[in-house]
Amino acid sequence: MRMKKKRHGSERLELLSALVCADPVYLSKNVEGIYGNKNPLRIEIGCGKGDFIRGKSKQEPNYNYLAIEKIADVCTVATEKYAISRGLGELSLNGGWKKYDGTVYHYGDGAVDFTEDEKGNVRFAIGDAAQILKEFPEDSVDAIYINFCDPWSKKGYAKRRLTYIAFLEMYSDILVDGGKIFFKTDNKDLFDFSLEQIEKSKFILEYKTYDLHTSEMNDSNIETEYERNFSEKGFEINMLIAKNIKK
Repeated sequence: MRMKKKRHGSERLELLSALVCADPVYLSKNVEGIYGNKNPLRIEIGCGKGDFIRGKSKQEPNYNYLAIEKIADVCTVATEKYAISRGLGELSLNGGWKKYDGTVYHYGDGAVDFTEDEKGNVRFAIGDAAQILKEFPEDSVDAIYINFCDPWSKKGYAKRRLTYIAFLEMYSDILVDGGKIFFKTDNKDLFDFSLEQIEKSKFILEYKTYDLHTSEMNDSNIETEYERNFSEKGFEINMLIAKNIKK
């Protein structure tokens, strides 16, 4: 279901622009400067409302995370939820952003000022992940997460799937040797297609399950909002891990 357009969406995002990468290509070549450390970079393609990336960044804090989302209003919600989870403030009742110290930033006031430590290890980017990732240097990414992407089920649309061989080749280039793809979907046809594509690629299949929530991986699994909704309706969640082999 498409998200209802947010009132003042662009203004809300502008207030939290310190957490948003306006130029992901610049980030790809200046990770240390953007995050203020040398930790490896991990990327989520299609972060939705950000439940997964918030949980993952807490579960494994010694990594930097870039959450890419194509729809600006969805990215706005993800960014706000991340800021709230870090105690950086909240939406002001009268519009704008109320910082944790009580200062209210109104629309048009410019970006809320956060310290590097307050920003944490997550940044957000708006755009087409395929276009953004192809600009990343070789061996610059530690892991890629793909959660519940569009299955592109119509005939002739296979090349648009994020696990199609052409995408896997791009991921292989930017991932370090031994870097991994973590993929989850409730669509079994897409999952089987993805397994076939991995067999054609440089990746080796490290793990797969057709029912994540009853598997040994469930204890460390971080659910997305979509995942919770569909698993509650009885859908089984498929999950795989594929390892990049360059040498």
